[in-house]
Amino acid sequence: MPLHLLASRLLRTDSVAAMRRDARERARGFLDLAGRREALPPSYEVAGQGRQALDALRDREAEADAAVERWLARCSDDEGRAAVLCFVLATGSGHRRPWSPRSGIGQLAARLDGWTRDEVAAMLSAAVDHDLDLWFRDAAKAALSAAERLDDEGRRAVAPGLRGLHAKLMGPDVDAYHRTPLVTRLRALLAGVDALDLPEGLVPASAPWAAALRDRLAAAPSPELNNFIRHLATLSGPRPAQRWQRACRELAEAASADGTVAETLRLLAEGEALCSRTEGPHMPWVGNGFHYHYLVHQRDADLARGVVWAAALGGGPGTARHFGALALRTGGSGSGVSEDLKLAGAAVNALAATDDPAALEELWWLQRRITHRSLVKQLDTALVAAAGRQGITPAQLVERSVPSHGLGPGAALERDLGGGHRARLAVEEDGTVRLGFVRPDGQQTRTAPAAVKDGFPDELKQAKALAKEVRGTVSGERARLEGLMSADREWPYDEWCRHYRDHPVTGVLVRRLIWDFQDADGRWHAHAPGAEPPFAAGRVRLWHPIRASVDDIRQWRALLVAEQLRQPFKQAFREIYLLTPAEEGTGGYSNRFAAHIVRYGTLYALFKERRWQANHLGPYDGGYEGEARGEFGDGGWRACFHHEPAAGDDRGGYAPTYAATDQVRFERREGRRWLPAPLAEVPPLVFSEAMRDVDLFVGVTSIAADPDWADRGEDRYTAYWHRTTFGELTEGAQVRRAALERILPRLKIAGRCSLDGRFLVVRGDLATYRIHLGSANILMEPGGSYLCIVPARREGGTVFLPFEDDRLSLIISKALLLAADARITDESVLRQIRRGA
Repeated sequence: MPLHLLASRLLRTDSVAAMRRDARERARGFLDLAGRREALPPSYEVAGQGRQALDALRDREAEADAAVERWLARCSDDEGRAAVLCFVLATGSGHRRPWSPRSGIGQLAARLDGWTRDEVAAMLSAAVDHDLDLWFRDAAKAALSAAERLDDEGRRAVAPGLRGLHAKLMGPDVDAYHRTPLVTRLRALLAGVDALDLPEGLVPASAPWAAALRDRLAAAPSPELNNFIRHLATLSGPRPAQRWQRACRELAEAASADGTVAETLRLLAEGEALCSRTEGPHMPWVGNGFHYHYLVHQRDADLARGVVWAAALGGGPGTARHFGALALRTGGSGSGVSEDLKLAGAAVNALAATDDPAALEELWWLQRRITHRSLVKQLDTALVAAAGRQGITPAQLVERSVPSHGLGPGAALERDLGGGHRARLAVEEDGTVRLGFVRPDGQQTRTAPAAVKDGFPDELKQAKALAKEVRGTVSGERARLEGLMSADREWPYDEWCRHYRDHPVTGVLVRRLIWDFQDADGRWHAHAPGAEPPFAAGRVRLWHPIRASVDDIRQWRALLVAEQLRQPFKQAFREIYLLTPAEEGTGGYSNRFAAHIVRYGTLYALFKERRWQANHLGPYDGGYEGEARGEFGDGGWRACFHHEPAAGDDRGGYAPTYAATDQVRFERREGRRWLPAPLAEVPPLVFSEAMRDVDLFVGVTSIAADPDWADRGEDRYTAYWHRTTFGELTEGAQVRRAALERILPRLKIAGRCSLDGRFLVVRGDLATYRIHLGSANILMEPGGSYLCIVPARREGGTVFLPFEDDRLSLIISKALLLAADARITDESVLRQIRRGA
């Protein structure tokens, strides 16, 4: 309601009519000046009259504001209190938010003396009755500021109004914008009134995770426990200050609350979630009828984070495991619970502050599972903090924290299930995790015997859970070891043996990789997977083909194929990307993978899988240009892959269907900043590994790899498809060609196959076929017509491959099919062959 109409508004009849009329008389000067300010027209009415009129209006607004501020600065306490009362009591629900002084009504109330309990009670009542709009905070702040000026007896008198305001703020529809600045002050006031009285809503009445707190309050209430709970609820961020931590420990000890905290943490990590259908959405703007589950309502978020940190400071068995489970539950994917990044961040930071050795394993595990950008940063910070306490680097901390799961030197363990049955878990040489069972008579089986399923279901469940954990560790270690390909790290031989070769899980993967060993003269010598150097090695590093000669690479590849050694990831057959003359010319960026049309949904998913961070493209601010960022070289370098929605992709929707690729740039870490770096200064290992990832992104998601595309008829991207699908081979396709050179002679169709440039040529009975080694698409000779085959299954599954490559498997499966084309029964394929031949 406009303030120049306050005079009439202040005359309405209700329980505080006399107070309102008295305030009107005492604040006539304020009402007059405020009315003149409110009488000015709004800027949108003047905007159409030109710039000069708008500037004149702003000058008048500034003059009127200054007049009000001068009055407020000179007014007596009695006049100031009257002005605040006019402002708070004359407006209410359903009225337009009035103009307010720049200095703020709350600030004015805080510097005035002489407040009476009746005035404060009236303002609290007005705030409680008001709608949750922008004015509400001003009114509530003014009421609280006045309450804080009362003596103890006055605060006790207005306690019902304070409790009513707290209950309003803890309502399910109140957002953090309105709640956060007010509840801490409210709780401090109420604590001074009655230490045994916790305000309504401080501990959630029905949330499963708070059951232990509610039970303790019901069984043994005390001022010490109340003070402790109030302190927990003051934590507004994921990491508390030292002062908060010291106070937390003192209050927890006074309340003997460590057991209650530990149980509450367990319930957060493992307990039942809340349902939006029965409890309402956890944030007012989330839901819109969509049914989902969440762990903590936003009004209780500070208390939940306080519990997490109280548990970190109190320690106790199982604490680290619960932190890890909570971080994964609220910050990972597939947990069935909505994200709560602040709570997940608190769990991550609590792990970093925990001295329990199990916390390091949990941090290692979370690094493998969490991909959200903000949590990844917090994990990195947590690792730095944990490593700093031990005087080592974060990379050393990670490699020393790999869980062994109780596996022995042979990467195996046996566990009694009961009744003479045992479970045997082993990591095989190829990295496969096998769970088997031994019967009482010694007979081994891969499936659980019926006696185990029926008699010992809990023990069987635990054995399967352990196998799942070991598979996760093997997968995580495979990814970590591959990441070392860009790090150029070296280890003292003894340290390498302890943390790599002899580790029951990591060692299985290490023994299938090629390593460089340094002799006493400082020369490096590569040795076969699993072989030990014939000399006293000083240092060890992971072998990379970019540092080897062409002959050495050829010999290693021949050895792997001859002995059928499948490596955990591409190493001997790894693609090498060297700086080209064109890239030397551009200096700061590479266009090697620019101008490709890719499927955006698949591309974005691949970014996350390879742990690149990227914004999401879409028709909104920040979504018109994309930049994916991946870190290399132990986090010292960053590659930036630019992309954007493809031209002409006007299908609408939340995200584009197709994207167009652009430049790749590099940045160097300088402290906490990233600075652009010329390509010539990027270490060769970093450049090669980063470009390898970009090649993977383009190769997997490009529409050129879609065999159906040629059948679409007219399409704006068809020219790109024809130009790329049978174009020059990328580095990845060239490695595929090198692998085929060694694999083909071992195939039963070797006599029907040959390599010709960028194609695998297959001679069938009905026609001759040319399979492109990049896209796996097919041309038929002699006319060069296109043959579309979308395989329903892989025919080459029994063929040994020295590394995982879906495209290579697809090429071999198509070759096996086409070499025996006379036996093809699919009529759609046969029609194409007859037409092309």
